[in-house]
Amino acid sequence: METLCYEFDVIVVGAGHAGTEAAAASARLGLRTCLLTMNADTVGQMSCNPAIGGVAKGQIVREIDALGGLMGEAIDATAIQFRMLNQTKGPAMHSPRAQADKKLYQAVIKLAIESQPELTLRQETIEGLLLEPDPEGDRSGSGKRVAGVTASGGTVYRAKAIVLTTGTFLKALMHTGEAKSIGGRAGDQASVELSEALATTGFQLNRFKTGTPCRLNGRTIDFRSLEIQMGDENPRPFSFLNKKVNQTQLPCHITHTNKAVHDLIKANLHRAPMYSGQINSQGPRYCPSIEDKVVRFADKEGHQIFLEPEGRHTLEYYCNGISTSLPKDVQQGVLRLIPGLEKAEVMRWGYAVEYDFAPPTQLQPSLETKQVGGLFFAGQINGTTGYEEAGAQGLIAGANAGLRVLGNAPLIIDRSVSYIGVMIDDLVTKGVDEPYRMFTSRAEYRLMLRHDNADRRLTPIGARIGLVSQKRIDALAKKEAELQRLETLARQRRIDGITCLELLRRPETDWNKVSETLTPENHETPNPWCVEVIEQLVVEARYMGYIKRQEQEIERFRRNEELNIPAHFQYESVVQLRAEAREKLSRIRPRNLGQAGRISGINPADLAVLMLYLK
Repeated sequence: METLCYEFDVIVVGAGHAGTEAAAASARLGLRTCLLTMNADTVGQMSCNPAIGGVAKGQIVREIDALGGLMGEAIDATAIQFRMLNQTKGPAMHSPRAQADKKLYQAVIKLAIESQPELTLRQETIEGLLLEPDPEGDRSGSGKRVAGVTASGGTVYRAKAIVLTTGTFLKALMHTGEAKSIGGRAGDQASVELSEALATTGFQLNRFKTGTPCRLNGRTIDFRSLEIQMGDENPRPFSFLNKKVNQTQLPCHITHTNKAVHDLIKANLHRAPMYSGQINSQGPRYCPSIEDKVVRFADKEGHQIFLEPEGRHTLEYYCNGISTSLPKDVQQGVLRLIPGLEKAEVMRWGYAVEYDFAPPTQLQPSLETKQVGGLFFAGQINGTTGYEEAGAQGLIAGANAGLRVLGNAPLIIDRSVSYIGVMIDDLVTKGVDEPYRMFTSRAEYRLMLRHDNADRRLTPIGARIGLVSQKRIDALAKKEAELQRLETLARQRRIDGITCLELLRRPETDWNKVSETLTPENHETPNPWCVEVIEQLVVEARYMGYIKRQEQEIERFRRNEELNIPAHFQYESVVQLRAEAREKLSRIRPRNLGQAGRISGINPADLAVLMLYLK
């Protein structure tokens, strides 16, 4: 029988949130791209929470959109509720979030993939990697580069760059109480052969765990006793290409656990895989299971549960807050004790998933592996959690895979420019000891990295490498021009002898106090400025002093980033370095002095020695 062989420029394995962004990014650069998935019916599927965004995550989604990604436009088209979180705090903390129509979101992403020029979608199970000698060498000196992948049945897909976005599917094992089954998601299989191929190639693989709650039939929930949570009255779109949200929003509801629930869980901890010894892998600390919450916060009388509809054309509800791997009978007993859920019918049981991941210190900042040239990792294979974190990595990995094929320099966005840069720098420099989730506190320069200015920060970068459309470039140019006109007026026009810009710096002054004065002459419409431009002016005026201070800090940061370290620098020969420093620097191989300083365990004395040698 003849073996089928296909040739592409870039191949992406896995079609979740990382894989779809990676494949679309590569194709937007004009590369012939193939997206391979075990199940073409689950492209872009929301495996867990039917929502996009959240604290810091919302900023990432807007950054993905600013770089031409899929996620922002998809959630705008399919959301059933929009909320801007942290509105009582400063603008750096404002974070957009939206509930999605789960099935519709998946369908919109799949259609975007199917419609993308230069992109082929195909259902295949990938089992191995094709490697060949790399005459150019690579950063680790291993001398190997990727040449393609092999699928079940012997089909071969060859390409100069491969992006692996395997999610929770590598050697995945699902747990519901004592019951175990192979699979990376309920109803789907696991990828065992590919995990073994990575280990054979020399990659270090560890295990993480994640979980999901039960889903309920809304017809059987008693909403009368529950707190209702509505969306924002004037919702803000995620995509910079959209100015308005038109669809009707649906409400969510809130209930709580109680002492009776906690007592039942405690009485059955011996049957919980995380406590019986059945699961030994680390789970996400900031999204713990309900059994974890009961143990870790033993003094707390109740925990909040958000009941979130999964779509407009289903009665299925997601129980955000009670992720669990407890046995089915205990899950049922817990529901009977929660207000509003006493008679609720389970449609899907909660479960936990254990899976292999590759510690991300094995990656370069481009997300290319140090072990094998042309091989990129993105998403949960790097030890992260969350759709947004995965999508951002996928976009960068896909773009860099394409740039590598084109022979161009990689796209590396530093941590002073974006949350995406913060995340990737954290991953490749510090590694992970638990599933990584983005928070605003991880970004030193978060006042500069607001959700509202992501287009101003990143769209020009995407434009330089051909990653964004002309429509986005034109929209940004129009916004910048309008902002410039408004700022000029604000510097010129006065109220009681004080410029409008100076007035806006005062906390007691809001836009309404200056809007009439800042209406252009001979303009028929009062306050003709768009909301986004007004927001930029007000924020930057009010926080001008803080912004200037952060700009100075960023300048100091960049001076260290510019002190590059040669790719094959021999740390072992620097006897003045401590043994721990030599080991960590040799393993992580930082690109510059700034990254070296962010490695855990590297102290100022080590940096001083390194700087002397570099000079």
